[in-house]
Amino acid sequence: MISLTFNVSDHIAQLIGDQLIELNALSVSFNDSDLNTENEIAIFGENPDDHERYWKNTKVISLFNPETNIELLIKKLHKKFNIYQHQIEVEKLKNIDWVKETQSQFKPIQINEKIWIIPSWHKIQNQSVINIHLDPGLAFGTGSHPTTKLCLDWLSEIELTNKSILDYGCGSGILAIAAKKLGSAYTIGVDIDPQAIIASNQNAEKNNVNEINFLQSNNSIDEKFDVVLANILSSTLKVLAPIISSKCNDNGKIALSGILKTQEKEIREIYANDFIFNESLYQDGWVCMTANKKS
Repeated sequence: MISLTFNVSDHIAQLIGDQLIELNALSVSFNDSDLNTENEIAIFGENPDDHERYWKNTKVISLFNPETNIELLIKKLHKKFNIYQHQIEVEKLKNIDWVKETQSQFKPIQINEKIWIIPSWHKIQNQSVINIHLDPGLAFGTGSHPTTKLCLDWLSEIELTNKSILDYGCGSGILAIAAKKLGSAYTIGVDIDPQAIIASNQNAEKNNVNEINFLQSNNSIDEKFDVVLANILSSTLKVLAPIISSKCNDNGKIALSGILKTQEKEIREIYANDFIFNESLYQDGWVCMTANKKS
């Protein structure tokens, strides 16, 4: 495999990416050329316009099959974008088992003394704890992100036996699956992303948990729940506050995550009319806010 790396300005980054794909690139990725310097620019956050932005100095990395005529390819880039050969770093990559290489980056994760997250290619080391089989995939939630870990920590400390659970924005289904393994009764996961529902059902099957209903819409959920989990973006938590609140029983419990510490106060104010908040949980600048529904 051959790698081509070069820097371009932001206004032509996407055009060059499209051209590389037309020239049969196996993949094209973009990075900040000033990453880890004082000129680093943070984009691709919660702003919906961020996906159309590139860095002022954008690094383009593309991969090609080894039989690709690189000299001809560079000539085409020069003709169309005035990029010279000396500006492009060409590297021949060793043959690597990319499946094994990728899998090696994902190891078992100990959430706490009760819960471990185990990728399918690893053996279970401790049968006395709750082991959740989960592989990295297209749906969010592998246990590695602080917001997921905080929610799992909280779930493992509350009483779930015979409790009804709603996982609002279920992603990979990890929270609903954990709740079920911790003893919950009626459990539902909801997500607007169809891929999340597919992933959640697959993960539930891997974990021999068949009593969870994963739904793509909340329109058909009329009942209220003893525990409501919402590990989603803070912007979504703000907009959907009335809906999320309406799904929680009086005196029920709620956990809100996906929140940065700087956003905590605003979220608390939005939900304060319906909930009495407990002490928040923190990790790496992220917050899990828990509360009890007012009766």
